[in-house]
Amino acid sequence: MTEEANPTGVLTLRTQAMPRDANAAGDIFGGWVMAQMDSSCGMRAAERAQGRVVTAAVKEMSFAKPVKIGDTLCVYTDIVRVGRSSITLKVEAWAQRYLTLTMELVTQAEFVMVALDKDGKPTPVPEAPLMV
Repeated sequence: MTEEANPTGVLTLRTQAMPRDANAAGDIFGGWVMAQMDSSCGMRAAERAQGRVVTAAVKEMSFAKPVKIGDTLCVYTDIVRVGRSSITLKVEAWAQRYLTLTMELVTQAEFVMVALDKDGKPTPVPEAPLMV
């Protein structure tokens, strides 16, 4: 994973890592980090789809650095592709180290979300709203 100097995308979620999210050594579970990334992608994709979305795929995720108890996990999302019913997002998870301004890239991945209708079937993503 290539470390970047600054996050890319929109800050979509910030949350503090707590003891309940850690193993005995004080490292935060990777599954917890991934869940925060998934939640972030769900929020961002639902806004773009103007409706319900679900996770269809997560592509190549590896962890470069641990998140520790007390760190603030900052998740950034960037919509990189909109298909007929899918939205692909690049997502980065950064740790703001406890009581510092130091930010370190923890992991990044590509998430594919699919828009669903009221019956749970894939539905077209509406055209992007015009910016005012």
